Amino acid sequence: MGWLSKIFKGSDHNISEGHYHENYEEKPNVYAPSASGDVWPEQEDEEMDRAIALSLLEESQPGKHVIDESQLQEDEQLARALQESLNIESPPAPPPPPQYRNPNAYHPGNIYQPAPVHFPMGFRICAGCNNEIGAGRFLHCLNAYWHPECFRCHACNLPIADYEFSMSGNYPYHKTCYKDRYHPKCDVCKHFIPTNLAGLIEYRAHPFWNQKYCPTHEHDNTPRCCSCERMEPQDTGYVPLNDGRKLCLECLDSAVMDTSLCQPLYMDIQQFYESLNMKVEQYVPLLLVERQALNEAREGEKNGHYHMPETRGLCLSEEQTISQVLRTPRFGGGQRPMDMITEPYKLIRRCDVTAILILYGLPRLLTGSILAHEMMHAWMRLKGYQPLSQDVEEGICQVMAHMWLDTQLNFESSSSSTGSRADSRAPFDKKLGSFFKHQIESDSSPVYGDGFRAGQLAVRKYGLQRTLEHIQMTGRFPF
Repeated sequence: MGWLSKIFKGSDHNISEGHYHENYEEKPNVYAPSASGDVWPEQEDEEMDRAIALSLLEESQPGKHVIDESQLQEDEQLARALQESLNIESPPAPPPPPQYRNPNAYHPGNIYQPAPVHFPMGFRICAGCNNEIGAGRFLHCLNAYWHPECFRCHACNLPIADYEFSMSGNYPYHKTCYKDRYHPKCDVCKHFIPTNLAGLIEYRAHPFWNQKYCPTHEHDNTPRCCSCERMEPQDTGYVPLNDGRKLCLECLDSAVMDTSLCQPLYMDIQQFYESLNMKVEQYVPLLLVERQALNEAREGEKNGHYHMPETRGLCLSEEQTISQVLRTPRFGGGQRPMDMITEPYKLIRRCDVTAILILYGLPRLLTGSILAHEMMHAWMRLKGYQPLSQDVEEGICQVMAHMWLDTQLNFESSSSSTGSRADSRAPFDKKLGSFFKHQIESDSSPVYGDGFRAGQLAVRKYGLQRTLEHIQMTGRFPF
């Protein structure tokens, strides 16, 4: 019985079948293989059959069947050891699901003998394709099981093989795809807005246009449009004006560039005042000027309060000589203005108002709102109003500018002509007019901002005419 030794040599083998539970969650997890119970390998069965056949062959040969007592004792010891090794209890394993249990199997307490029963691994259902996963690699994440090829990015639809992934709602993303879709980009440099030292995304945003940009652009001389205040994107060309200002191409399209082009707008403002029973009786010259000429005129004026940091309109009462923009500049290479003509204009005091000055190169709606503001200064001086506190005078002038913008936006909304160039500009002009109204409404200065809000409240409560009468008698807004 020498074949017993061959069997005993192979009785120490264990076979373990593993399944990797890969977990792609926000934090990486350890891959943990799960093992099934011990089974008898087919190779050992073949070795047992071969050993039995050899022993039978030896016994069948004449003259070689010799009984040896010592050999018999050794064989008996080997047999007992083999029996004991086969009876060793395998580690307890969890029972299989009820549908896979063998009713004829023996279950002594917590000990599960897997040898008589084949335990399949295909009871897991893939959350991606809804098919059984079976044996092999699978993922366990988001409280579900997945084939590795079924766990895909919601953006690019490619399998997620990275150790970590990002989530938005109930959808998984590659970290790079998530960044492309949700990480804010700078509207100026078009790069991802960097994080600060605390690891947070920090950016600046315009309160009206919702333009997001890196904080560094506030200090790296990135230009802004002098009209709409938007920062200049690096792939957009702005037009530089002779006095150092820059104008975006959208604002340039409706910009009023010289004194003659502003006269039709001046007539519109006069008609607006006449519709309110506030006709300006005397002729008041209107001049468009450069920034330097406007600042020089402001220094020579004794009366008035000026909006900082930049004044864009003045109502003058003193005699001065003003340099007005006489002819619109043409734009040459690089969109630079060329051949702009200016000429001096001598202001003569015939009444309490000598002229209205407006900064040139601003869009029509902004130019009109500034003109409506300055026209109110002229109307009150010509009507003999006593000097008022700054918040009352500037506040009621801002109310008039706001009212004129309202009439323009309502008119543009009601116009229904088709196919014209004005119609193609209407959406931006309406947005631009809303921005100028927003500037008036959100002004934080105590003179212009608080004065406007107090004046608008009085006009809404008592009407424009009663408010003006109260101002003329008391110098204050009615409450």
